[in-house]
Amino acid sequence: MFLVIISVHIIHAVTLDKIVEYKEVTFYSSDVPKEMNGYRIAFITDVHSMPIKRLAEITDNLNKKSVDLLVLGGDYPSSKENLRKSMETMSRIISTDGIFGVEGNHDNYTDVLTVMNEYGINMLSNSGLYIQDNFYLAGVEELRNHNASIAVVTQGALPEDFVLLIAHNPDISMQQETGGVDLFLCGHTHGGQITFFGIFGPALIPNFVTDYNQRFMSGWSESRDGTPVYVSNGVGTSFYMPRVFARPQVILITLLNE
Repeated sequence: MFLVIISVHIIHAVTLDKIVEYKEVTFYSSDVPKEMNGYRIAFITDVHSMPIKRLAEITDNLNKKSVDLLVLGGDYPSSKENLRKSMETMSRIISTDGIFGVEGNHDNYTDVLTVMNEYGINMLSNSGLYIQDNFYLAGVEELRNHNASIAVVTQGALPEDFVLLIAHNPDISMQQETGGVDLFLCGHTHGGQITFFGIFGPALIPNFVTDYNQRFMSGWSESRDGTPVYVSNGVGTSFYMPRVFARPQVILITLLNE
């Protein structure tokens, strides 16, 4: 039985876990402006060492879909050459309201900021702005590297606004007040990276990647204050580790006014 289980995991790792999933997610909120009903957001995170050829395939696939906004969740390639190639590739994704990104825990802030600027990608660093009337997009600095502050990034928004916050590490939603946020988009945990039938992964051992174990493994969760948090598996892997029952994902979120 042990050998069967191991074989199933190996087969999954070399087949389905290498295929990017374009996961459709619908989010309902009364704060979504009625004029934005059906607004589509693409979320790419944790690119890491993904080959440029595969990232180009993601770019081509997203350009076949209707995307209003592209957000990037941090952890880009470490080398400057690959970082530049990745940003150039993702900058070709067509989105009505532009491309915005935050840093991840593996990123060199200065390098990422420089290359983003070079390719017309907007860096959100404890900052926020209006994308459309009553739609406020915010992004925090990396929780473990800098001084991430939800209060700072949301201070420019009004109570009636729909506030979307991008944070690489979802743990921030448990450590700071989240009352001014309608939805978090996060990455960082890689869906557990190497898991046992997708149930548990070593990457989720407390204090290693996340302090909250399974809570932020993948998909829907919530903050300490009850704010919805969506955690993507991301698309790449660090240190060329395989994915096992933690399929790479590009998240496509549709906003609807309930």
